[in-house]
Amino acid sequence: MFRISLVIPGRYIVAAWAAAIFLAANTALRLGLIVFESVTNGVPVEIGGSIAVGLIYDLAAVSFLIIPFALVSGLLPNNRSCNLLHGALSCFSIVTVILCVLFIAIAEVLFWNEFGARFNFIAVDYLIYTRETIGNIRQSYPVVPLFAALFAVTALIFLVLRRRIWQAGTSSDSTWRQRLAVSAALLLLPLTSLLIGDGPRDSLASATARELAENGSYEFVRAFRSNDLDFHTFYSTIDPDEASEEMRHEFAEAKTSAVFVKDDGKNPVTRRITAPGPFQPLNVVLVTMESFGAELTESLGGRKGLSPNLDRLGREGLMFTQMYATGTRTVRGLEAISISIPPTPGNSVLKRANNKGYQTLGGVLKPFGYDPIFFYGGYSYFDNMADFFGGNGYEVIDRSKVDKKNVTHETIWGIADEDMFGKVLEEMDARHAAGRRVFAHIMTTSNHRPFTYPSGRVAIPSGTSRDGAASYSDWAIGDFVKKASQRPWFKDTLFVFVADHTSEGRGRTDLPLKSYHIPMIIYSPAYIQPGVVDVMASQIDVAPTVLALLNASYTSQFFGQDILTEGRHHSRALFSNYLTVGHAEDGILVELSPKRTSRVIDLSAGKVIAASDPRAKPALFETIAHFQTTADLLKFHKKGAKP
Repeated sequence: MFRISLVIPGRYIVAAWAAAIFLAANTALRLGLIVFESVTNGVPVEIGGSIAVGLIYDLAAVSFLIIPFALVSGLLPNNRSCNLLHGALSCFSIVTVILCVLFIAIAEVLFWNEFGARFNFIAVDYLIYTRETIGNIRQSYPVVPLFAALFAVTALIFLVLRRRIWQAGTSSDSTWRQRLAVSAALLLLPLTSLLIGDGPRDSLASATARELAENGSYEFVRAFRSNDLDFHTFYSTIDPDEASEEMRHEFAEAKTSAVFVKDDGKNPVTRRITAPGPFQPLNVVLVTMESFGAELTESLGGRKGLSPNLDRLGREGLMFTQMYATGTRTVRGLEAISISIPPTPGNSVLKRANNKGYQTLGGVLKPFGYDPIFFYGGYSYFDNMADFFGGNGYEVIDRSKVDKKNVTHETIWGIADEDMFGKVLEEMDARHAAGRRVFAHIMTTSNHRPFTYPSGRVAIPSGTSRDGAASYSDWAIGDFVKKASQRPWFKDTLFVFVADHTSEGRGRTDLPLKSYHIPMIIYSPAYIQPGVVDVMASQIDVAPTVLALLNASYTSQFFGQDILTEGRHHSRALFSNYLTVGHAEDGILVELSPKRTSRVIDLSAGKVIAASDPRAKPALFETIAHFQTTADLLKFHKKGAKP
């Protein structure tokens, strides 16, 4: 009889302690987030499934964590001086592991509180903008107490483990052959982790359970490696010619009178739009409101008392009750409003390297004698705004161009909304005096953590809640319109107020409609009669609707439609959540996800419908056509051709 004896050298117990600390911290974090979701947000979670699947991804992450331990333990010779050195390195490494694991856990809690997700490519993006990110954390959270607690807990854990770590680290019970075998085995473990894929996570039913099952560190590295996804590789596709034909059919279904034309950019929706009357030379002031979703707008069923000015403007202008954001971040809203395309997986066009040469709302208005200006209360290098808007024909005015004496309050994200609106009024006055028409696209910043604003404006104290920041943002809009009404250019100006996204991102499905529902109001007392537009639309429809109200004739490459005419015959909305994209129409929501997966959901029943259902196939075909055509167009543009 042969006996096989497996001897683990004592040095490697240090790696086992590091793995145990990592697994314990991540399990505790996952349990904490489960409790948070269940109690605070009332979201039911598959606790057992999330814990079990989460352990799989935690182990995958651990396999990479122990690489340095395997290398050091295997390479240092077994003699007194090297053993002492290994002991010292072991203690230092364990302290580092404890500190990093706890720090990442705190960061994940803050990230989850903001986005309702584990680390993803948004977290990767935030690494680029360390000034805003670190500043926001400092202004929003008690950083000193958090770090004090972090160091104290790290010291306490190490004090409990120090003797065991030192004893294991200075162990001399191994030969070089044993160390070689164990180190080689440990170094092979990361290769096996690569085989896990998304299968375990996808076995969980709800989006929240899948997010909770992920390991933040593991997902962060994956997001860093795959910030963009090729649509044809990862998503369901159809024949490109059929996709183009379907897109043309969509506009025919909308009963548009536009005539399709061919262009060098291979855009199947390029069409000539002829207005029914003479051009209306109105100034356009488009205010994109930070995080101001329907949940903050009382007239749309949101919390009471936060939006009296928007509600009033909605009653006096056109209130769009079924407007939906295309994404959960500002760059998605700016992308949709500016260039009128559906959201594609991965980065927004604003963040892509080749983001110049697109047809934009400002670009269409420029030949009509407009000065397109993008106003931003922060520094416009953030999210690549300056590069995108400046490279597509806009003048960019940000906080760096606002005199400090005109700044009443500022946070790391930008100056107070009223200060930015003051700069807009100044520019509008000067351009009007010079006989220029203006298209002013304004991005507000105040409705953002740390939720601080000038005192004395609203009843809710500054820095206490999002409700206070939302209430202040609404006040600033009311103050802006009041001051603008005293200007000579006011009567010939079209005001558009639309949110960039909501302040919520959680739900029972990957793309819950309520998490994308936003207000949109068009206000111009001299030209717009009050009314309610109860038509489903999304931000890609903003530019065509504004141009239609101006009676602009132009060649359009936009994927959006005029909500007031085409939209009434063909109401639909398009949106995305990180890697999942969706299309809602006629009570059916279709979701497309990586690995060529899809779901067709009956919105009234809240249930996935079978592929055999007669509604499923045409809805899926239409959805694929929208996103595949857009992805192909962006890919063609990336190669340097004109769109």
